[in-house]
Amino acid sequence: MQGDGKRAPAGAAVLREDVTQAIRAAVFQELAAVGYGRMSIEAVARRAGVGKTAVYRRWGSKLEMVIEIISEVAVGVTGVPDTGSLRGDLEVVLAIAARALRHPLAGQIVPDLLAEAARNPAIAQTLQTALRDSQRGIGSLVTSRAVARGEIPAETDPDLLVDLMVGPLYWRLAVARTPLPARYVSQVADAVAAALTVTGSGRPAAVDSSRPG
Repeated sequence: MQGDGKRAPAGAAVLREDVTQAIRAAVFQELAAVGYGRMSIEAVARRAGVGKTAVYRRWGSKLEMVIEIISEVAVGVTGVPDTGSLRGDLEVVLAIAARALRHPLAGQIVPDLLAEAARNPAIAQTLQTALRDSQRGIGSLVTSRAVARGEIPAETDPDLLVDLMVGPLYWRLAVARTPLPARYVSQVADAVAAALTVTGSGRPAAVDSSRPG
């Protein structure tokens, strides 16, 4: 029996989970070291300490391997604990995202994959789908909890919540590449919660241009 409780097809090789995890780690390390364009199945196998046939038993190509691994990481952040408040949930998600974006490998891999996506339609489409699904999963989860608590109205847009929340972090860490001040995550959580609740409509309040400065 396999780990998920399903019986392997007759004659099929049983894939060892420790080998799979070693290959996954090697993929991230190779992406950080040489980028997608120069990465090879052979190099990944050497770094993982396995034969390249072990890689091909799991993925048919370099593209398939990278897309599946990156997609699983992107979608895997939807398990956000319920803190009991919109403000608390926002800070948890922000802390998880900040930790991921601050990781040395992420700082190298994310820009490289985005550059590769501009040249490779298959990577672009799959990355967009994975990231969109992940964003919608997070946004829907946090929004539905806040709606159920009566903190925000039912028509609040989950995509807007994600844009307001992740945008500042991505700008700071992936684009400007500047360190986050000590209270930055907490301040962003405060600002997003206020923006979504200040008008009772799930949208930031309009600025009154008649008011001075």
